[in-house]
Amino acid sequence: MTELGIGLALACAATANVAMLCKHRGACAAPDVCMRSPLRSAAALFRSRWWTIGFAIAFVAWALHVAAIAVAPLSLVQAVIAGGLVLLALPAQRWFGHRLGRREWAGLGLAAAGLAFLACTVPAGGGAGGGYSLAAMISFQAAMVGAGLALLVSGLMGNSRPAHGIALGVASGLLIGVANVAIKALTQTVPGDLLAVASPWTGLAALAGVGAFFALARGMQLGAAIPVIATASVATNCGAIIGGVIVFGDPIGSGLVEGIARCTAFAAVIAAAALMPAPEPRRQPALQPA
Repeated sequence: MTELGIGLALACAATANVAMLCKHRGACAAPDVCMRSPLRSAAALFRSRWWTIGFAIAFVAWALHVAAIAVAPLSLVQAVIAGGLVLLALPAQRWFGHRLGRREWAGLGLAAAGLAFLACTVPAGGGAGGGYSLAAMISFQAAMVGAGLALLVSGLMGNSRPAHGIALGVASGLLIGVANVAIKALTQTVPGDLLAVASPWTGLAALAGVGAFFALARGMQLGAAIPVIATASVATNCGAIIGGVIVFGDPIGSGLVEGIARCTAFAAVIAAAALMPAPEPRRQPALQPA
């Protein structure tokens, strides 16, 4: 059954990547997202065929993820899906016509390797139903929401450069991380108390999801597909990893060597996120008449 779980996880990673590429094409074909008219912008996005197709494929990816964790260890599934970020390159080039340079290839490989190592070295049972600190939860979520909103505002208020698309991709990933941490907290109470679904964490997860929706859409309209998708994915995974350590007490490592190795892998992920966006070409100064 473990082999089946690995296969499902690989299918989930590949499907999720295709979903993001479809969303990028759909976002670029839709009118510019305007936060002053969120309902109109959302409706316009879903009128874009490729955006709607992307959302449908994303639902399939979610179903594959659920099936994978039902038949294989969670840490193994997470490792395969995290490492599956490198699978983004094949459909991007072959089916969607995106060209990847050396920086993009290096960034994808570095991010995939770092995320996979971090997922593989999560100690068994760490943070699984062991409760969480309310003070740590509030502090962490406040910091994540603050950072996500700051990037969201800076991206929306900028002068529409590709760099603002990257900022919005990171904002989307951080807000998705907020939602994931909130949902993790809900899983520790809702199964035993269905009324706990009315927790403030439910509202936080919903609001963060809405913010991530618009941040990702606008970021895709401003930036190239690979940098925006990859940085959003890296931000989401990093947020989940940090949240697990700070909020749920997941150990960094079982010893000094493992702790140093995990910190190195985390640094590799951060380096990959910084490496991914290709530098903007310098504008040549206009020639002065003689």
